Amino acid sequence: MKNTLIVVSAAFMLCACGEKAQTAGGARQDAAPYTGTGKPFADQTWKQGDKTSWESHLKARGQNTQNEYSRTN
Repeated sequence: MKNTLIVVSAAFMLCACGEKAQTAGGARQDAAPYTGTGKPFADQTWKQGDKTSWESHLKARGQNTQNEYSRTN
């Protein structure tokens, strides 16, 4: 009984050594986000492929819809 307990506990310890590292790899993108999707359902005021237009829309989205202070006042 004692030998079985030692063998089982040793097996559990060895299993823990074989665990792979869990790192956040993230999604790879082959194109810049501002290039668009080429689909017609994108925002009509945004020109797909225009970086400055993309940045201005992101700024407006952050100020108008995702800023709790400006939404409550």
